[in-house]
Amino acid sequence: MRWIFSLIGSLAALAVPTVAGPNWMNDSDIRVAFAGTTIEGVYGSGETFVESYAANGRIEYVEARRKMAGQWSVVNAQFCTIYDVSPTGGCFRVTRLGDNCFEFYFQSRDEQKAAEPDPGKPSWTAQGWRRGEKPTCKEQPAV
Repeated sequence: MRWIFSLIGSLAALAVPTVAGPNWMNDSDIRVAFAGTTIEGVYGSGETFVESYAANGRIEYVEARRKMAGQWSVVNAQFCTIYDVSPTGGCFRVTRLGDNCFEFYFQSRDEQKAAEPDPGKPSWTAQGWRRGEKPTCKEQPAV
């Protein structure tokens, strides 16, 4: 009789849907995906951008109203884009949704904060894809 209750409990657990969180890219995955590439992307507002990540750690960022340069790095599984003359950059958790689709979630303002223990839930910022390859993103972000 006890096995029946165990079986019922196991079946009930299988019936409860689970919601998995994003599968965050690690340091190596981020470097391999972005070093020496250019991505095109879109923010939640619908504004588009293009950002190039040189293998030497320099970045070039372009959007409709501005163009900036800076440095990119990977710290504690966060992709940091820090600009030379603007505080608008930061460090982002990244998840890969397909062969050529990435989502960026703001996690911390700078590399020093990124090195600290995880500060909590990141917030969705943008979706992007490598330029020159067919994008595999859905129209809406995953979150």
